[in-house]
Amino acid sequence: MATQPPSLDSAQHQIGLGLAALGRPGYITSDRERDLPAGRGVDAMRRRTHKVLDHAYERGVRYFDAARSYGRAEEFLAEWLNDGSERPGVVVGSKWGYTYTADWQIEAEQQEVKDHSSATYSRQLAESRILLGSRLNLYQVHSVTTDSPALTDVSLHKRLAALAAEGVTVGITTSGPDQADTIRAALDVSVGGAPLFRSVQATWNLLEPSAGPALAEAHGSGCMVIVKEALANGRLVRPDARLDPLLGPVAEATETSYDAVALAAALQQPWSDVVLAGAVTTGQLDSNLRAPAITLGPDQLSPLVTDLAEPPAAYWTHRSRLPWN
Repeated sequence: MATQPPSLDSAQHQIGLGLAALGRPGYITSDRERDLPAGRGVDAMRRRTHKVLDHAYERGVRYFDAARSYGRAEEFLAEWLNDGSERPGVVVGSKWGYTYTADWQIEAEQQEVKDHSSATYSRQLAESRILLGSRLNLYQVHSVTTDSPALTDVSLHKRLAALAAEGVTVGITTSGPDQADTIRAALDVSVGGAPLFRSVQATWNLLEPSAGPALAEAHGSGCMVIVKEALANGRLVRPDARLDPLLGPVAEATETSYDAVALAAALQQPWSDVVLAGAVTTGQLDSNLRAPAITLGPDQLSPLVTDLAEPPAAYWTHRSRLPWN
């Protein structure tokens, strides 16, 4: 008999693995051409994904994050889960609300199409179930913003509550300069007097920490908080004239690297439960996994958070211009 996965509530201050950059040939992380297999064909990316998944599990990673819009991420993850190996403790999250439209092209006119309608939910839940079946522990509305019908559609709320009644945690992810407003609006959504969304996944990093207070509120209300883009799509990985005066001394003092320090900063937020790594090589993952062993003192952490932060609008404008590569 297969071992049942732990409750999501058991996840505290741990690194998870996100498959956004492994499940499709193109993404907005910088320098992908030197990190991925030549040609990035489906079979090559499948092998790479399985290799990184194996490496992650062997090193203690238990939370794995996919989405319908991450190309073949759910497919690759499902194959790995069903290869006959015993892997107790795995927790699987996925998302609906975006449809992948790039047809396995690195550059495409449109990589994905957003639609938070009830019809899309029905279609994509069925697609996720075909691949992940009962292994689906968390299902999130992908990239909710304040104008999303996922916050106001009462019939959709009832359907999501029915999924939650089956034992699947229902949550949201959010992006953009108004993340805090979106998170607070989601916390107000209830069905039958009970809060609907029990997880929140948001961008928080040293360049864009503005969602922190709202994430603390979400955590305080009992939501699981998952941090995405803790490395700012690669901007917090390599030496940079602006980063060096602050990140450099901390990396040197902790005998680690910029990425490990940035991930450690996210892990040490009292409200963070899981911080996603987006590694596409085992070497990157090994570097990322040094983060939990780092303890940043207040004199190290506070300047990183306050002095590196950019205005949210500027950060998200920069992100919107990152090329798919």
